[in-house]
Amino acid sequence: MIGRNFSMMLKTYAGDLAYAQRLISSFHLHNVDSIHLFCVIPDLDQHLFTAMTSETVTVLTEESFKEHFTSEDVHGIRPGYINQEIVKLAFWELGLAENYFCIDSEAVFIRDFGLSDFISSDGFPYSVLVEDRELLVEPEYFHQYWRSREENHRTIATALSWQDPIIRTCHGHQIFSSTVLQDFKEHFLEPRGWTYLDALKVSPYEFTWYNLWLQSRNLIPIHQREPLVKVFHNKSQHMEYVLRGITIEDVARGYLAVLINSNFSRDLGVFEFGEPKAQALAHYLNYADLARLSRAKLHSTFTRMKSKFR
Repeated sequence: MIGRNFSMMLKTYAGDLAYAQRLISSFHLHNVDSIHLFCVIPDLDQHLFTAMTSETVTVLTEESFKEHFTSEDVHGIRPGYINQEIVKLAFWELGLAENYFCIDSEAVFIRDFGLSDFISSDGFPYSVLVEDRELLVEPEYFHQYWRSREENHRTIATALSWQDPIIRTCHGHQIFSSTVLQDFKEHFLEPRGWTYLDALKVSPYEFTWYNLWLQSRNLIPIHQREPLVKVFHNKSQHMEYVLRGITIEDVARGYLAVLINSNFSRDLGVFEFGEPKAQALAHYLNYADLARLSRAKLHSTFTRMKSKFR
């Protein structure tokens, strides 16, 4: 029995406690429709997260998902990360929500949100489906991630007999439909004797498994949307916004939340997107770098002023 038509789901752990606290604080600040958030954590971390429980936040342990988990690396990815992907795919089995938005710990909500941001007027979820062409043209992302990610997406397409050469998927922050996921389990995994883990061993991209199954089965109407969360995948993307002077108010015109990927920023500590330019750049640059930037800025300003008075 489904408890709600829509909720949010956060899979986190002690190592991301500071991120999760920041996310949940922003969730309470901007949650105008009293949407419910389920926070799934390891059993041993329960004492750290209990204080987050409220009328709109429920803390759950991983106990219900352990039968699906792995203790070994998959495609060179540590077990904790793979098990997080499994929780996202299996959460529907708890019957807590017909549709659920998977939010990451590092995200921060930056403007008010309500049910209409996630669910269409006909009651079905919006689906985040994009080609990510802006990442295809970015050299740093292309060489580090794109080619292996594309290969893995093609592997999923082959497994699902997906014939369309265009693959529309998302990096995360998708609104999962329990109807689609149940169908995926009953009509794809179980006939093959597969588990969620078996699918991830073929290709460790849980959102693409969901997104291609969604598009191939036509079980629910597909109301396509662009990403709801602005993700900075690498340092260069974040620095570009900082250098251009793009403010958090600017980002809020297009997105509900912002996320600075901890894969590159974790060692720098938890920091906010809306920091002053010098403070934000200081996370990435040493004093010599900042001095060079300052000299370049002064030189540019002097050159422009000099040209005006010629």
